[in-house]
Amino acid sequence: MALERISVSLDEDLIEKFESYLKVNGYKNRSEAIRDLIRDKLESDVVEQDKNGHCVGTLTYVYNHDERELARRLTRVQHHHHDVAISTLHVHLDHDNCMETVVLQGRIAEVQAFANAIISQAGVRHGKLNLVPAEVQGEKHKHGTSEHFHTHTHPKT
Repeated sequence: MALERISVSLDEDLIEKFESYLKVNGYKNRSEAIRDLIRDKLESDVVEQDKNGHCVGTLTYVYNHDERELARRLTRVQHHHHDVAISTLHVHLDHDNCMETVVLQGRIAEVQAFANAIISQAGVRHGKLNLVPAEVQGEKHKHGTSEHFHTHTHPKT
């Protein structure tokens, strides 16, 4: 992939804030930070505008496991959306609180509906959904002498 140079003019206040951003986030150069910021904005625009598009992502949330029937309700929501919830990591934070991260895949609108169903449960707090636009492609593969067809999900670049 060929890289193309561009010039950007910024006022001193913005440059100062940007230089601070570079240091805090560990960037070695301005170019990579600018590329990441542009990618992030473009990906978030796709997620906002194309609800029928596909995505991969994670939903992370903290909840009080003693909240009445909450664990059962969360499990029910995950089973109801078994087509988008691929895997769940469950961590015990302390005597009362758990954190779960659910790996998600599917149509943007369906993944967002799943996240909303989880985050809106009484007792769930600190819910955060992170999505990356993706393309789903059907592909035929050969493994040894057998051939099969399945789909692959590729993050959009």
